[in-house]
Amino acid sequence: MTVNTIRRTLIKSGAAIAATSLAAPWVRAAGGDTFKIGYVSPQTGPLAAFAEPDAFTLEQVRKAVAGGLVSGGKKFAVEIIYKDSQSNPNRAGAAAAELILRDKVDLVVASSTPATTNPVADQCELNGVPCITNDAPWQPYFFGRKGDPKAGFEWTYHFFWGLEDIIGAYASLWSKIPTSKVVGGLWPNDEDGNAWGDGKMGFPPVLAAKGFKVVDRGRFQSPINNFSSFISAFKGAGVDIVTGVVPPPDFANFWNQAGQQGFRPKIVTVAKATEFPASIAAFGERANGLTVELMWSPAHPFKSSLTGQTSRQLADAYTAASGKQWTMPLGFKHSLFELALDVLKRAGAKDPAAIRDAIRNSRLDTVVGPLDFRKGPVPNVAKTPLVAGQWQKRGKALDLVIVDNSQAPQIPVQAELLPIKYG
Repeated sequence: MTVNTIRRTLIKSGAAIAATSLAAPWVRAAGGDTFKIGYVSPQTGPLAAFAEPDAFTLEQVRKAVAGGLVSGGKKFAVEIIYKDSQSNPNRAGAAAAELILRDKVDLVVASSTPATTNPVADQCELNGVPCITNDAPWQPYFFGRKGDPKAGFEWTYHFFWGLEDIIGAYASLWSKIPTSKVVGGLWPNDEDGNAWGDGKMGFPPVLAAKGFKVVDRGRFQSPINNFSSFISAFKGAGVDIVTGVVPPPDFANFWNQAGQQGFRPKIVTVAKATEFPASIAAFGERANGLTVELMWSPAHPFKSSLTGQTSRQLADAYTAASGKQWTMPLGFKHSLFELALDVLKRAGAKDPAAIRDAIRNSRLDTVVGPLDFRKGPVPNVAKTPLVAGQWQKRGKALDLVIVDNSQAPQIPVQAELLPIKYG
């Protein structure tokens, strides 16, 4: 989704926009001082599917702060400056630097994989600016930035699930139907892939301890056009389960080539690539049965602290406004601003240290679940619940339904796991 699309959406809603080629500052509530929030998101490039809910989210936030925000007994206007990371870590870091040094923001927020969150957080830590990020497993975020569990970071905070949650969810999911228990790994040479495929802290040692055999051909450079060597190795090893963390264009190449080369695994559970309705729609009937971790859905039993909407109401509102099926990042985009606005209310002033301390002491029930930065698992990180889902045919459409809740029993299962059916 482009900046121009966001601008057009906000203009139609009556927002006044002062736009540059890189930013879209938008309507301020009337009166007094202004809290400035900088927002970095991959509006373009291979991660653009993560930014699909941005226009809708920003419009909801605009309405919520139209009358101003009260902090420390004083009313503040709120301004959000929106920048595109272009799905590029270097650009994400540059965008954060612009927000800090040129736009003089009070708080930076960002989401959508370590390629966005890490360089943004690094710039904020370097410049002493409070930062909140999400939608990246906490290990690539924390250890990928060389975080020390004994010390943590001073200015940067993150909420999401961890590799322990997704490995547990995947292993439970894969045990629901008979397989060879041989797993083929697709882990690219990026922050996520290196963390997920790590021989000491990633998937391989934990899966081995759970009785799975992992076929790992090493990290590959993304983008990649030819997966023939992977498919050949997987077929030769008797792989029944394929997993990984792969951008949508790369997985499209793999899955199409798997079909052409007669590779028919019983379970395919690949993060990033199969999270989005628009991405899986391109596979037609071959999308039916794909599985993925499910970080948020309309069935999650939580509601927004900002709008009061339940998860179902938020999803329905998005569909009504956009004409599109709900998408997982919607809940996390919304919760990012839930927390940001709650923090600014509690900070009591524009002082960076006061905003930082408000984040550090956050305890908030959000549409993605309860957040509590005082619990860890490491400093600066709050955990959110994770389940697993499967794309299943419901009538003429595919719907992503919860099929495993072993890691978050408070979220109800909606259907049984089905093996992939091939024509």
